[in-house]
Amino acid sequence: MNRPSRFALATLLLLATACDGATAQPSTVILVRHAERAAAPADDPVLSDAGTQRAQDLLAALAFARVGSIITTQFQRTQLTAKPIADSIRLTPIVVTAGGPTQRHVDAVVATVKRRPPGELVLVVGHSNTIPAIIRALGGPIMPDLCDNQYSMLFVLELPVTGAPRFIRAKYGAADPSDSEACARMMRP
Repeated sequence: MNRPSRFALATLLLLATACDGATAQPSTVILVRHAERAAAPADDPVLSDAGTQRAQDLLAALAFARVGSIITTQFQRTQLTAKPIADSIRLTPIVVTAGGPTQRHVDAVVATVKRRPPGELVLVVGHSNTIPAIIRALGGPIMPDLCDNQYSMLFVLELPVTGAPRFIRAKYGAADPSDSEACARMMRP
C-alpha cells in the first residue's frame, strides 16, 4: 500500500472510531472555580473587575476546545464566569443547585456529567470546596479545597470508557497572589 492509501485508511479508521462514541471516545471534563467575586451583595456576589477579566480569559483559553455542555450553580459568580463561553457558542448552561450538604451537590454534578453524550467536552464552573470533591468523585486524585484567593486553576479530566481517568492541572488568566501557593501547601486533602 502506498502512503496516500495508508493515510486514507488511517483517516477512515479514525473517523469510524470517532463515530462510535459509545465505545471509542472518552469524555473530557474541564473544571474551574468561579472567577474573582465582588464584595457585594454578600449573599450572591457578582464578579469583580478582575473576575470579569478572568471570565474573558477562560473564553480565550477554551476558544477552540469545542465545549458541548456547561454546568454551573445558581449563583451569579459561577454563571457570570461561564457567560462569555456560553454566549460565544450559544449554549444555555445546566444549573445544578448548590447549598445544603456539599456531597449532595457533588453527586448531582457527577450525575449530570455522566448523562452527557460520550465524547463530549463538559465545562464545570464550581466553588473552592466543590471542584476538588467533583474531581475526586469522577475518579481523579484527592485534593484539598482551593484556597480563598486561588482562581487561576484549571483542571482537566479525561474519562475513558475503560481504565483510569487522565488528570491535568493547569492555570489560565492572571496569576494568583503569591501567598496562594503557601496557602495551598498548608491545605491537606
